[in-house]
Amino acid sequence: MRFAGQVAFITGAARGQGRAEAVRLASEGADIIAVDVCADLETTSYPGPTPADLAETAKLIEEHDRRAVTYIADIRDYAALKAGLDAGVAELGRLDVVVANAGMTTVAPAWEISLEAWDATIGINLTGAFHTAKAAIPILIEQGTGGAIVFTSSVAGLRGLPLLADYVAAKHGVTGLAKTLANELAKYRIRVNSVHPHGVNTALKPGLRELIEDNDEIGPLFLGALPDQVSEPEDIAAAVAWLASNEARHVTGIQLPVDLGRTNR
Repeated sequence: MRFAGQVAFITGAARGQGRAEAVRLASEGADIIAVDVCADLETTSYPGPTPADLAETAKLIEEHDRRAVTYIADIRDYAALKAGLDAGVAELGRLDVVVANAGMTTVAPAWEISLEAWDATIGINLTGAFHTAKAAIPILIEQGTGGAIVFTSSVAGLRGLPLLADYVAAKHGVTGLAKTLANELAKYRIRVNSVHPHGVNTALKPGLRELIEDNDEIGPLFLGALPDQVSEPEDIAAAVAWLASNEARHVTGIQLPVDLGRTNR
């Protein structure tokens, strides 16, 4: 029960990695503030999460005898995001862990990415991550008890993966934001790290596998060393839980790959 008595704030919590992280932290004692947009996005080819998805996340949290506060907000809307977080903290009493997880992407050569898709990808993945941190950090500082912030970046935040230029740009930004915040917040005992998945079994990048499977030039750039083709959301949640826990109390400013060995190639 590494998070007994603690409260975690998780964005993109309706499904996928966000849900897995919420359930994992709840299983170890945390109450959860869970937010998601619960809507389709105009620039993606896959369906967005639904209110029913977010309700299912809450149900799974409550099955661990933990409290769940959920709300619907687009993380690009800072006022809505902050209002929901403030209400959640008021209800649950404190804030200890922040997981800036929400994200999306499209798949195309850089010059074919529409202006709308570029704006959406940067807005959700990077600006939304900044909004998450901006809303949470004053609460953590005022409490005076430290805390942990984990950003979901990506191998795309460390490498120039093709067909994902908007996502790569956003995730490199997330990586840099996390590194700067680690330096700024260390004096408050607020640790800031980023986790870097590669392929994860979610619907985030539909069509990508089909584009690279038969491409001898691009395909090898997406290969990991381990024989598994993708990680599961629970694999990423386990890494996030460790980074957020007291077991990692002297770990800040790192980029933790959970990437099947991709960054070692």
